[in-house]
Amino acid sequence: MSAPEIDIYTTQFCPFCVRAKMLLDKKGVAYNEIPVDQQPEKRSEMEQRSGGTSVPQIFINGKHIGGCDEMYELEMDEELDKLLGTE
Repeated sequence: MSAPEIDIYTTQFCPFCVRAKMLLDKKGVAYNEIPVDQQPEKRSEMEQRSGGTSVPQIFINGKHIGGCDEMYELEMDEELDKLLGTE
């Protein structure tokens, strides 16, 4: 199975962004971090893709899964590994 394509929109001092990236790092998957505080033009892209204005906004293989809390819910429900192809 090919590696998942993961986009995560973040800001530098966001504790939820840090937690989300820690979980992805623990899973050993690569991700494309898009820092909207350093690339302000990406904020409108994030809002259009996700419908949300808060960070992080996380996409796996183009599918919006939500933010940090939603990703941890997927982990607790044993669904995240399926999405990541790491099971």
